[in-house]
Amino acid sequence: MPESKSRKKPSAAAAPAPVKGKATPKPNPVWYKPVMFGLMLVGLIWIIVFYISQAVYPIPALGSGNILVGFGLAIAGFLMTTRWR
Repeated sequence: MPESKSRKKPSAAAAPAPVKGKATPKPNPVWYKPVMFGLMLVGLIWIIVFYISQAVYPIPALGSGNILVGFGLAIAGFLMTTRWR
């Protein structure tokens, strides 16, 4: 019985040529991930402290504005996740 011809497979070592005009994304700095998770955690802790202390802490003068500060910190952390590589 005759044998069929084997197909040539592309070599795994050949990398695609870089496209002109498109820069490859650089990895994030070392500090990026701890700051990102830190902002999310600090925002969460800020809100928890506000509710547990019955609006006495973290900053009594802000009153319910403490919730905005907590959510603002957490949202800043979540927005950083969009740039995480």
